[in-house]
Amino acid sequence: MANEAEGVVIEASSGNVYADLGLPNSEDRLAKAALASAITDAVELAGLTDSAAAALMGLDRTTYSSIVEGRLGQFSTERLLHLLLRLGLDVEIVVHRKTNVHDRPGTVSVAFG
Repeated sequence: MANEAEGVVIEASSGNVYADLGLPNSEDRLAKAALASAITDAVELAGLTDSAAAALMGLDRTTYSSIVEGRLGQFSTERLLHLLLRLGLDVEIVVHRKTNVHDRPGTVSVAFG
């Protein structure tokens, strides 16, 4: 769905910027970005400094900075989940059945609350 106004083409997002950019493993990338966002939100809500947050998670400052800056290539989804646990958060994983499994691949969503 493209909309042209004054020579600018605007396309509606699919909801996954990584898929929109044609990047591989887009669902995994989106999930890791959401987990990283939950980590930084939790650190901010707890009022932790970057150094304190890194220490609590067993990371050095450079590795923690990678999370904050969204450089997540070195992190697996599982590792990010474990970092949330180290921050004292509960992690709940819910699997939903799709009505038509042949429609499209499944999706991953992360909610922080």
